[in-house]
Amino acid sequence: METGFAVMAALFLASAVRISVPLLVGTLGETVTERAGHLNLGVEGMMMLGASAGFLVAVRTDSVLLALLAAILGSGAGALLYAVLTVTFRANQVVTGLALTIFGTGVANTLGKTVVGENPPPAVQAFFALKPLHADLSGIRDVPVLGPVAGFVDAAFLQHNVYVYGAVALALLLAWFLRRTRAGLHLRAIGENPAAADASGIRVIAGKYAAILAGGMMCGLAGLYMPLVHIQTWTDNITGGRGWIVVALVIFVRWDPLKATLGALLFGALAIVGFLLQAYPQLSGSILFSQYVIDMYPYLMTLLALVLANAGRKKGWQGPGALSVPYFREER
Repeated sequence: METGFAVMAALFLASAVRISVPLLVGTLGETVTERAGHLNLGVEGMMMLGASAGFLVAVRTDSVLLALLAAILGSGAGALLYAVLTVTFRANQVVTGLALTIFGTGVANTLGKTVVGENPPPAVQAFFALKPLHADLSGIRDVPVLGPVAGFVDAAFLQHNVYVYGAVALALLLAWFLRRTRAGLHLRAIGENPAAADASGIRVIAGKYAAILAGGMMCGLAGLYMPLVHIQTWTDNITGGRGWIVVALVIFVRWDPLKATLGALLFGALAIVGFLLQAYPQLSGSILFSQYVIDMYPYLMTLLALVLANAGRKKGWQGPGALSVPYFREER
């Protein structure tokens, strides 16, 4: 590879990794919720609630820990409202999720107006400026093959903050939880057949509440990344529709936390491909590469992902068997 191309590719991958974080964390949260049999279309609202609550507390307290806690509690409140309506009162899950998105977005934008123009305090910025995996390559920089490869990997994947690596660690932890723990087995059983799970002694209602709350809290952390780390200020509707991409991404990765890391990276790359194409002005005259069409790429990919997922359902796993089906114990 030529040096210029390698540098451009490394920078592009690094940017794709950074922009994929809210998609990955949100996908993990929605995966947990759907594994319990609940389709929560309120992801966008919960991401907004977490973003506004966490950023407001960060600005007011200069504390990363309190900001994360506020994001968790803010989105968790929205998830709890959804859980009460859909689990206890068996309200329609689709309608409830849409209402949560509208409600959460409105509340978040109202809270966000109190910190418009503010930036994360110095202590918060310093914390997220740390690069824990960044390596000193001065000793091998001039070594043939090894030096350039190590430099490419370092520039693309090792110069990120703890939020990025925390998202990947969360994906690994969730994959282990679902596949290797008794609680994870119970969660999957609840999503597949809650009546059978109930008959075998699993606490179905408690499991549904726990999964919905945990999933909602993850969505809050996904939303907080945008104002606290990525953009570092508040704007209305700061999540920019990423919650809707998350809903499709969960289906695209087949409810698999490990596949979610690659799926989120793909969608993250599509979101910034326009900046890469700006280096090739000869493409600017093409309709396919105009900025307006490029901005549509993530959403076009979302539609394509749904088409491909439905096309493969005849041979592959179709997802949790009881997804979006309300459960009432006395009816089993």
